[in-house]
Amino acid sequence: MSLTGKKGLVVGIANEHSIAYGCAKAFRNAGADLAITYLNAKAEPYVCPLAEELKSPIIVPCDVRDPGQLEAVFARIEKEWGKLDFLLHSIAFAPKDDLHSRVVDCSQAGFSLAMDVSCHSFIRMAHLAEPLMKDGGCLLTVTFYGSEKVVDEYNLMGPVKAALESSVRYMAAELGKKNIRVHALSPGPLKTRAASGIDRFDELLDRTRERMPDHQLVSIDDVGNVAAFLADDNAKALTGNLEYIDGGYHILG
Repeated sequence: MSLTGKKGLVVGIANEHSIAYGCAKAFRNAGADLAITYLNAKAEPYVCPLAEELKSPIIVPCDVRDPGQLEAVFARIEKEWGKLDFLLHSIAFAPKDDLHSRVVDCSQAGFSLAMDVSCHSFIRMAHLAEPLMKDGGCLLTVTFYGSEKVVDEYNLMGPVKAALESSVRYMAAELGKKNIRVHALSPGPLKTRAASGIDRFDELLDRTRERMPDHQLVSIDDVGNVAAFLADDNAKALTGNLEYIDGGYHILG
C-alpha cells in the first residue's frame, strides 16, 4: 500500500485522540502529503503541533458553520497543489440540550444544525473536491452503528448519521463515472473529544467491550489503517461501502 505522491485533506483533528488524527498518521506513513484543518483559535494550539509532526504544508482553520471558510480551504489546495486525491471528513456536532434529549423532543434548530455540520458539510466537501479530483479520488467520512440500530444515549445523532450513510451511497453512484469513490468508516466507540459529549459515554464503552467477540475496543490506529487502504489505488474496485471497524460488534445484533 502506497500513497506516495497523493495529496489528501483531513478535516476533524481536535487532539491526539481524534479518529481523524489516527487516519492522518496512517495516510502520512503511507507517503501522502496532507492538508490539515483546525476548528478555531482555541483548537489551534492542540492541532498545529500534530500537523507539523506530520509535515503538513497546509494548515488552515475550518469551521463549516462560518460562511466561506470551507471554500477557502479548497481554494488554498487548488492554488498550492492544483489537485486533491482524497479527503477525510470526521466532524459532527449537535447542541448539548438536543443531543441529551429524546429524538422526539429535539428542537428544529438543533436538528438542522446537527444535520448541517455532521452530514451536509460532507456533501459540500464532495462538491468542492470534485473538480480537483481530475484523475479520480476517494472521499471518506465517519459514522457509527447507532445510525442503523438504537444505541442508548446516541439519540439525535442516530438519524443524522443515517442520513450521512445514505448520502455516501448516492454520491458514490453519482461520482463513480469520474472514478471518485465514496465510503463511510464505522468504528466502534472510541474515547474522543466528540464522543465525550454523549451522555453516559463510559457506560456505552463498557457495554460495547463486553459484547465484542474479543472484548477489545478498537483504536484510532485501527481506523487509520482501513482509511489508508481505501484511499489507495488498490481499493479502486470498492465504493459506496459502510466499512465496519468495530471488532465484530455489528454482527451480534
